[in-house]
Amino acid sequence: MLFNELIITRQSDRKYIKKAVEKNKLIQCIEAARLAPSASNSQPWTFVIVSEIKLLKEVAQASVGPLRSFNNFVKQANVVVALVMEKPKIITELGGHIKKKEYPLIDIGIAAEHFCLQAAELGLGTCMVGWFDEQKVMDLLQIPESKNIPLLITLGYTPDNYKQRKKIRKPLKKIVRFNNYLTE
Repeated sequence: MLFNELIITRQSDRKYIKKAVEKNKLIQCIEAARLAPSASNSQPWTFVIVSEIKLLKEVAQASVGPLRSFNNFVKQANVVVALVMEKPKIITELGGHIKKKEYPLIDIGIAAEHFCLQAAELGLGTCMVGWFDEQKVMDLLQIPESKNIPLLITLGYTPDNYKQRKKIRKPLKKIVRFNNYLTE
């Protein structure tokens, strides 16, 4: 698949069928994320793969929002990946402090998109989930209190009749400036 086709294909999928994700495909997705660039090559991430059925159900339940309908689709996923933020290299931490930027969050976003693009190429659906009971997920996955989980990614096969949605995005002229912000 050409890259421009891949970025059109990749979407936030919120419907999955009961079909196990092959381990080799899961490893390919993790490998794509592992190869993502990061500030000072800190690689500030650990990927916790949740595929055991009982634990998967508990993590999914911790993802359902207060209205009991928000993120309900997580219960259908065959795999959930918790992206745990790790301490970056000292130079990255120092640079982030000086520049008032949280480089590890940027790095995790890049790694997550690498994961999702690879999954799309392999015919798998994904959705990045930011709304979940982080403390509950940390407890379930035995993640130390000194860490945090910026994102979960659901992974699985989507139904054959699941439609590719048209991407609705702002036009280029609304989001691009050449040479300075005030010039359209």
